[in-house]
Amino acid sequence: VVSSEELNLIRESDNEYELALTNREILFMFRKMILRWFSPAKRETNEFIRALISGDIESMNAYMNKVTLKTISYFDTGNTPSDEEPERFFHGFVLGLMVDQTENYIITSNRESGYGRYDIMLEPIDKTNEKYPGIVIEFKVINPRKENSLEETVAAALKQIEEKNYNAELIKRGVKEENIHHYGFAFKGKEVLIDGR
Repeated sequence: VVSSEELNLIRESDNEYELALTNREILFMFRKMILRWFSPAKRETNEFIRALISGDIESMNAYMNKVTLKTISYFDTGNTPSDEEPERFFHGFVLGLMVDQTENYIITSNRESGYGRYDIMLEPIDKTNEKYPGIVIEFKVINPRKENSLEETVAAALKQIEEKNYNAELIKRGVKEENIHHYGFAFKGKEVLIDGR
């Protein structure tokens, strides 16, 4: 796809690449391919997405912990709490769960907003439909030098969203502040804790 110029390299750093699709046919082909990858788990994934959109933190925690216990290895989540890899792994995993929400949301990752760079943002396409809130997600791996529990880690993630004013971009684009959900995802090995405001 790269050699046929249907996929352009936008930015390269270390082992990470930002790519862009050059036409709609290729975009639709990739979208179908990715949806096929996730179709066996689509019903459960949709339950997670429904919980995310509606603010059902208990269901989000149940889903994420079930998935990590059944399918994810300690090798996926990193060997030490200070590794950046566990955060990247879960970031990519959660982003993948959102792949079929492009009709309702503009989904962005690692972009600037306010005074920093959020992990994931879901901007509702229809800003007037309160059924689809704006969503800001921050991932944190427990740091034993700073935190004693996943509860402290998830609180730090939520605090970062507020202190760095990650809402700024959503508000600038017309999302009402009262219709923006914040979620912190905290990780320790295969343990996950999600909280929100």
